[in-house]
Amino acid sequence: MEHLQPTSWAEALALRAERPEALPVAGGTDVMVELNFDRARPPALLDLSRIPELTGWDRDAGSIRLGAAEPYARIVGGLARPLPGLAMAARTIGSPQIRNRGSVGGNLGSASPAGDAHPPLLAGGATVEAASVRGTRTIPVEDFFTGVKRNALEPDELIAAVRVPVARGPQQFAKIGTRNAMVIAVCSFAVAIDLDARTVGTGIGSAAPTPRRAGSAERFLAGELSAGGFWESRRTLPASLTEKFGAHVGAAAVPIDDVRGTAAYRRHALAVIARRTLTWAWAELGKENRGCGCHAM
Repeated sequence: MEHLQPTSWAEALALRAERPEALPVAGGTDVMVELNFDRARPPALLDLSRIPELTGWDRDAGSIRLGAAEPYARIVGGLARPLPGLAMAARTIGSPQIRNRGSVGGNLGSASPAGDAHPPLLAGGATVEAASVRGTRTIPVEDFFTGVKRNALEPDELIAAVRVPVARGPQQFAKIGTRNAMVIAVCSFAVAIDLDARTVGTGIGSAAPTPRRAGSAERFLAGELSAGGFWESRRTLPASLTEKFGAHVGAAAVPIDDVRGTAAYRRHALAVIARRTLTWAWAELGKENRGCGCHAM
């Protein structure tokens, strides 16, 4: 197996154009598993670990541009306030060693339905920056996943960065597994409440051929929050509302039976964690009100 190791972004893009069959690798947390179990045997590896342009982040115009190879550990340590949902998900990924190597760009490149970074990216309305020698284009993350472990990248493209809007309200993430980390999720869910736009974003993981949003749940909840005056009052949400939201989320899933869980269990679990994450997120607004001495209407 040939090992290609560019040291600049321009060189990496040139090699990608010349050798589209080469498998990109940065942290290697997904790729090396495939190689070790002989599930993949590419003719070459395109090692991106020495490309400085792929790490770090910048903030501008209300969003964070996150380098594709920025490790999860630094997301947890540095972006918990502007990107709370993504930071929560990053905390649950693998072991400390994996969080020091793995990245959002790698998670997207693998395009696994169970990728933990995917639900908060969907809920937050992220876009993927894809680059090639031909130029750069942006892909809404909900259009990025095209099938099981397939994505919308062209053969000569690499992921340069992910642009994630800064949170304008509470966000939450939860996943179901045999333990909180170092496990592939049976199912996962993220919710993002945008107080300025008065909209709700969602992301479902490990319960369909691709990560997906729960559009009907988003529309239902935003409508109920408006009709009930909750956006203004921020009073506690009734159990009937959160349960209906959970039911909408469960209905949006298209799960399968496998060794980690049945389809029926996944739908039930999604409904439960959707209800819980919404309750946790909305409770943050109540804490803010009490902290500033405000009174609910």
